[in-house]
Amino acid sequence: MISLRQHAISLVAVFLALAVGVVLGSGFVADTFGSSSDAQDKREQELRDENQQLTNNVNAANNFDTAIAGRLLEGTLRDRPVLIVTTPGADEGDVAAVKENLNKSGAVFNGQLALTDEFVSDQSAEKVRSIIDQSIPPGSTLRTELTDSGGRTGDLLGLLLQLSPRDAEPQVSGSETDAGLAALKQGGFVDYADGAVSPAQLAIIVTGNKFAEDSGARGQVVARFAAAFSERGAGTVLVGRTGSAEGSSPIAVVRADPALNAQVSTVDNVDQATGRITTVLALSDELGDKHGAYGTGPGATAIAPES
Repeated sequence: MISLRQHAISLVAVFLALAVGVVLGSGFVADTFGSSSDAQDKREQELRDENQQLTNNVNAANNFDTAIAGRLLEGTLRDRPVLIVTTPGADEGDVAAVKENLNKSGAVFNGQLALTDEFVSDQSAEKVRSIIDQSIPPGSTLRTELTDSGGRTGDLLGLLLQLSPRDAEPQVSGSETDAGLAALKQGGFVDYADGAVSPAQLAIIVTGNKFAEDSGARGQVVARFAAAFSERGAGTVLVGRTGSAEGSSPIAVVRADPALNAQVSTVDNVDQATGRITTVLALSDELGDKHGAYGTGPGATAIAPES
């Protein structure tokens, strides 16, 4: 079987090929400005052919990733219960592909919870904190240093929906979990199918593309939620599409803050077959308390965990 390191090297070669294609295209524009029409037409056709070949190479690489995913992931999360949390803007195709790879890994799917637009809204912070404070199960406490809405919500939902990292047992009773989730759902901050969500050992938080410049503190809210949620369980991976490690997006916020970066792993290319494989491998590493920043965007330290 091909090793993960060999697989990563093949992917790097593809990205280098794409870069060369861009350079060739740029060189063509500079070199042929003012040249004869026939020569220019010929060169343009050559570049179109070269770019088509590069596109074919990328498609082949993606197809290869998809084809070997089962072999790479088989047994990596066998019988491990996993919860998926989505944020506004998460792509349904990405979520479906992540679930498919979880199935290949042998994981047990324990449900899906959606964070809503209302939750990440700048105007909702005070209302969220009020509901959180009223929903803390008797005998339980939240970390006092977490005063922001994202962190406090992550801490509470981590308590309700994460199995204890010590003994893999629920941290509160089922009725307390149901009550806390219901309060947040009634407030419009989360959504889920009744009876379809249960505490899990691991979690994947799926975000979308790069956040818009006018998105306010939405990226901060999701980033702090992810870190606090992760601290309550055995491991969490925050994933997004290409571009999600830029600007004020949650992955960018996590990678820019050493404290957050040390609490949750990130993958910035879940829209690619490579990133979907990496997501499961990173989640497996979380069981060994190994965190990483993976992908091809700013702040990534590797394309995937080492084999």
